[in-house]
Amino acid sequence: MIRKTVGLASAAVLALGIGTAATAQAQQSTTAGQTATTAACALRLGSVTSTGAFTSRMVNATSPITIGGVRGTAGVFAPNQVQHISTFTGTPLLSTLEARSGLTVQAGALYTNSFVVDGESQVDPHYPKNNLRVGGGWGNYRWIEQSVLQPANAGDPARVLLYGQRTDGITQRWVSDGGSWRITSGVGGLSTVKGIALIGRTATSETFLANTRSGALVTVTWPTKYLAAPTSRVVRGSTWQGFEQLIATKCGTNGTLLLGIDRDTKSGYLYAVSHANGTGTVIRSLGKVPLTFSDPQYFRIAPKYDVLNGG
Repeated sequence: MIRKTVGLASAAVLALGIGTAATAQAQQSTTAGQTATTAACALRLGSVTSTGAFTSRMVNATSPITIGGVRGTAGVFAPNQVQHISTFTGTPLLSTLEARSGLTVQAGALYTNSFVVDGESQVDPHYPKNNLRVGGGWGNYRWIEQSVLQPANAGDPARVLLYGQRTDGITQRWVSDGGSWRITSGVGGLSTVKGIALIGRTATSETFLANTRSGALVTVTWPTKYLAAPTSRVVRGSTWQGFEQLIATKCGTNGTLLLGIDRDTKSGYLYAVSHANGTGTVIRSLGKVPLTFSDPQYFRIAPKYDVLNGG
């Protein structure tokens, strides 16, 4: 079950105020060499279809942008049941198998999901397919996200965090604790956020890139310390209000490949983003993605060792 710390609601609902952040906007530069080379960068995009299938394809930051072949896995979820979905982790097994795991909200409840696919991207019946209910009370959440820190060095600490924003604007964070989730912090002031994507992860903090209804693009850095409050920094002051969802992955040593999804037009646009540095952040538009974004849910499929240095 999800366990909540007594008194958190009054002790840790902290004002962030990004909706009134300064609107200064730095000049966007397209000068070659000012962002990491993106030719080799790619985002592994997942989706859940209306029939409950799990799909995977690569969005390649080539010029022009190219899309890899779609790999569909039928029967992962019941039709039209997934309300929200986190980043999923894909871990290779043996020579052709891949284990996939993540979190979903279905029928107002939080679930942990895991399954294994074969070389044809179909569920392998030799491995368990889990759809385990964690707890109810999730029908009033706008989105969820899971962050998995799995260090390459086995001696370094691992970490699994869950983020979720309620419809009243309160954003909460939980840490995985012996099979349950323990809440560690909560914050107000994020109600103006439309899309949010994790771009940076360290031993002591995590950084998100978010766009607001007023059009601002900001970073939100949240220390992992218990009851710590996040801080925000303006990246751009306007023009980013059109995206309902942001999805990001690593690009280069410390940059980000950012996908913005416009649900109204079922279109997506790709950007190369330098290491976040307030209004000094360099953002280069790579163009419109040649894909119709008509599935109910989209998310990122991350590798086991998911290094994010963009924030």
